[in-house]
Amino acid sequence: MGADHDDHHLAADPRGRALRLGIGGPVGSGKTALTAALCRALGRTLRLGVVTNDIYTTEDADFLRRAGVLEPDRIAAVQTGCCPHTAIRDDIAANLDAVESLEERCGPLDLVIVESGGDNLTATFSRGLADSQIFVLDVSGGDKVPRKGGPGVTTADLLVINKTDLAPMVGADLTVMSRDAAAVRNGRPVLFTSVRQEPSSPAVAEWVTALFRSWSHDRLHDQPHDHDHVRL
Repeated sequence: MGADHDDHHLAADPRGRALRLGIGGPVGSGKTALTAALCRALGRTLRLGVVTNDIYTTEDADFLRRAGVLEPDRIAAVQTGCCPHTAIRDDIAANLDAVESLEERCGPLDLVIVESGGDNLTATFSRGLADSQIFVLDVSGGDKVPRKGGPGVTTADLLVINKTDLAPMVGADLTVMSRDAAAVRNGRPVLFTSVRQEPSSPAVAEWVTALFRSWSHDRLHDQPHDHDHVRL
C-alpha cells in the first residue's frame, strides 16, 4: 500500500508532469503482472500512478487494487469499448483525460504507467500519450514470435520477454528468442524475466529507474531560467 517517499525519493520532474510509460503486449503476456511488479519495486522511490485499459471491464485495475501495490485512488481504469490499440495510438483522449485527472487528484507524481489492453504485435503508443514504451511478450507464444516483428516488437523502447520459467514446458528456446529479437530491434534493449519467480522484476525496474533519471535530467536542463531573455 502507501509507501513513505520522504527518505528515498528520487528527484522529481521540475515542470510537474509525470513521466508517462506505456506497457503493451498480447493478451496474457503479463502486462498487469509487470505493472504490479514495477509498483512494488519503485513505490519507495517514485510517486506512482497507473491507468489500465480494458475493453468492457475494469478487471486489470481491480487486480492491482486487490494486490495492494498502490493506494486505490492512484489506480484509474479506462474502458475503451474498442480495439485496445485505438485507445493508445489513434484516439488517445480517454487515456489522456485519465492520466491528467490522476495527476490532478494525486499529484505531483513522478511516473504514470499506462497499461494497454491485450493487443497484437502491431500495438504501439502514441507519443502524445506515452514518453516511452515497453512491449511484453511471453514464451508460451513460441520462440518464433520475436522474429515475426511488428511495430510493438521492433520499435518499443524496451522489449520484455516474460514467463521464462515456462520455456522448458512449451519447448521454447530462449537463445533463439534472444537472437531473433536482437536481429529485428537494431540495438534496442531486450530483457528476459519471470515475474512469477521475481515479483519485483528487478531488471525491468532498474531500466525504468534509469529512464526516469535520464528523463528528469533532460527536462531539468530544458527548463528556462529566470535570467533567460527572449530576443526579438
